[in-house]
Amino acid sequence: MGHKINPNAYRLGINKPWQSRWFFEKNYPEFLEADEIIRKVIYKKIGTAGVVSIDIERISGKCRITIRAAKPGIVIGRGGKGIEELRDKINSSLTTALKKKRLTNEKIVGVTLAIEELKRSEVSSTYIAQQIGWDMERRLPWRRAVKKYLEQIMQNKDVKGAKIKVGGRLDGAEIARKEWLAKGSLPLQTLRANIDYGTATAFTSYGTVGIKVWVYKGEVFEEKQEEKSSKQGTANTDGKEINQNAKIKITI
Repeated sequence: MGHKINPNAYRLGINKPWQSRWFFEKNYPEFLEADEIIRKVIYKKIGTAGVVSIDIERISGKCRITIRAAKPGIVIGRGGKGIEELRDKINSSLTTALKKKRLTNEKIVGVTLAIEELKRSEVSSTYIAQQIGWDMERRLPWRRAVKKYLEQIMQNKDVKGAKIKVGGRLDGAEIARKEWLAKGSLPLQTLRANIDYGTATAFTSYGTVGIKVWVYKGEVFEEKQEEKSSKQGTANTDGKEINQNAKIKITI
């Protein structure tokens, strides 16, 4: 039998960072519940902006939320109104949750938002899963959507393999089933493998369809070796670099 696990959770502390960076011995459940409320509010408010990740960091009575999105213009809005509305929504939802639990308002800390744009050259499994879900909601055939985005992933030079899996009433079929397509290598058991994993749900007229995406971006150990070799190459004597430039100039 297969033992399946979330690839991101499997590599936490090895080559994947924590999405919530804080630790308090007292009131731990309250802060954990606050993180869940923050994430639910953000996904509900700006889900169409292609939110890839939400990092929450708490330092000295302040809560800093970093949102990575493919369409930051939707998050920011005109004149920054979108960020202010999102911040007010988060604060109001936190206050209502704390009042229900009869907790003091001293545990509410100042929330600051930071928006980061997802680069076009960067491949994100979460955003690809969301795009497939949006296409399925527009009644695009699942096979065409999966093939299109699988080829789009493999066009990136950093990607060495990918897999897309969908499950549910595909194309309105009466019996739900699971289908998947893959290209390249995908070493899920290798801990140093940089595997980007993301999920999404398509809310179609005939039911929900789950989407899972795995993207293999090479080994982290190899990346560190390449960085060391590049640094050693630049640390060579200046004379060799001048000769190389001279050859380039001659050929041009």
